[in-house]
Amino acid sequence: MKSKFADRTHLVQPTETREILKVTARPEVISFAGGLPAPELFPVEAIKDVCNAVLIEEGAASLQYSTTEGYIPLREAIGQRMKRIGVNSPVENIIITSGSQQAIDLTGRLFLNEGDIIICESPTYLAAINAFKSYNPQFVEVDMDDEGMVMEELEKKLQQHPNAKFIYTIPDFHNPTGRTLKLERRKKMVELANQYDVLIVEDNPYGAIRFAGEALPPVKHFDTEGRVIYLSTFSKIFAPGLRLGWICADATFIEQYIAFKQTADLHTDSFAQRITAKYLELYDIEEHINKIKAVYRERCTAMLASIEEFFPKNLAYSKPEGGLFIWVELPESVDAGELFAECLENNVAFVPGGAFYANGTKKNALRLNYSNMPIDKINEGIKRIGEVLHRELEKENTLILTGNLA
Repeated sequence: MKSKFADRTHLVQPTETREILKVTARPEVISFAGGLPAPELFPVEAIKDVCNAVLIEEGAASLQYSTTEGYIPLREAIGQRMKRIGVNSPVENIIITSGSQQAIDLTGRLFLNEGDIIICESPTYLAAINAFKSYNPQFVEVDMDDEGMVMEELEKKLQQHPNAKFIYTIPDFHNPTGRTLKLERRKKMVELANQYDVLIVEDNPYGAIRFAGEALPPVKHFDTEGRVIYLSTFSKIFAPGLRLGWICADATFIEQYIAFKQTADLHTDSFAQRITAKYLELYDIEEHINKIKAVYRERCTAMLASIEEFFPKNLAYSKPEGGLFIWVELPESVDAGELFAECLENNVAFVPGGAFYANGTKKNALRLNYSNMPIDKINEGIKRIGEVLHRELEKENTLILTGNLA
């Protein structure tokens, strides 16, 4: 039969991470690949009580169709969370989505025509790259350093691409690098967006999971013209299986998001929304988040100590103050994809860094997740990766010395 697929299907392929996770699901593999929250921290018993309360109080409504923009008590609770981080937003400016991934995809549907320019960090979140790819844009990457996107480079890109549609940024505990955009750069990003009349899409799934350093207001806090679209999620602070995210944006944008979401799934799961709203009513989510932060702090500290002990000394790596990831940069001649295959033979896994570059420009980095493994497995897994790295770098050095490096 002749293919009936739309032309856009060639733009989106299964992600490298998806294929890696299939392999690393084997129980003998110590996996630092997925960005998975620690499942032992999910508030299962509390959710049992909450489910009963929802069914008793709003059983029929919780199982019925609902409004596209979302359950008002949950949106009000999100508004209170936004206020605490420095963003005053009425409930009308908040829409509930089926995870922040839907928020990213709806953003592409709403704003991108074929060939439009997206300015993003280099590297950036691979699931956002793939969501946006289905709309066939052009990606313009901006270099990062340990303090996030470099503003001088951002301004150069804006000058070169005056019709850029939006800047996509992950300012807090960036995925994949774990870096955080410093305060002055947040202010400068908004200044540049105003000057060059470009939108900012602030993707902030990790901001609440800060376990070190000083809390910073989101980029949207500095928004003076309603051009920052803020995306976030309950997946990292509550339960990812409920698939609840949100968009906070100017009312004009929200109206269009609602229209596009109606065509996608009509509304986000009514029961999941009520479960989350009831949990926020009956329990102290900040206490729950503090438990998450304490565990992730220990695991991040353990991973950093193991990297220091077992990895070659000439490698650069991030030292996150929160979130889920550490980014390791290798010599330019080393392909992390090839290292992954050897590490997997030793029953340890990570995500090769090449997938996080929107234009496929680099392969000499890897992402490590510390949230989903206990400390003993973190130590053992990093030791195994370190052994592979030492062998690979010794081989590279031998080739350089003998003049055989291609």
